[in-house]
Amino acid sequence: MFRIDHDQAFQSALNFRYQRPRNAEWIALTHRYDSGLVVSGVPDAGAALNLSANQQVTIGLACNGVFATVNNPLSDCAKGAVTSKLINLPQGGYGNFPSQENDDHNPARVKPRNIFNLGIGTDNLFHSEGNKRFTAALEVANLTDVVALYNCLSTFSGTHFLQPRTVVAHFGYTF
Repeated sequence: MFRIDHDQAFQSALNFRYQRPRNAEWIALTHRYDSGLVVSGVPDAGAALNLSANQQVTIGLACNGVFATVNNPLSDCAKGAVTSKLINLPQGGYGNFPSQENDDHNPARVKPRNIFNLGIGTDNLFHSEGNKRFTAALEVANLTDVVALYNCLSTFSGTHFLQPRTVVAHFGYTF
């Protein structure tokens, strides 16, 4: 049996768009909030300490604020807490510290994130009459360049990161 790795406590998306009525120019701002998916491959801090050095660096693993490096991975955290920049980890699971992980009430989760996208464009670039027209748009995805995970070591889909800030241009012809 596999624990579910795609539940999320809350997510929302808002789209604000203004379009000029006559010439079809528009501007759009999109906001998306994700509360964080369950991380099935790293159930607690003890499991995170058993990850490879590269995996620890990738998730920003730290013990008492000292971050893991490729040359100096973390293997124990005798005093204090194991934390991650990208995952909310239940504590314990190493040494004499019992795991605080609970699949139903306290699973490890990807940290919550807010993502903003911005776009400007037109549905009639040359203001032509009739059904045939050119369209154009410029969009910036992940406007604030948030570094985040979608999931980490998922049983069926592996590890996926949110794309970095990306600028995309669209040109089209409608007939």
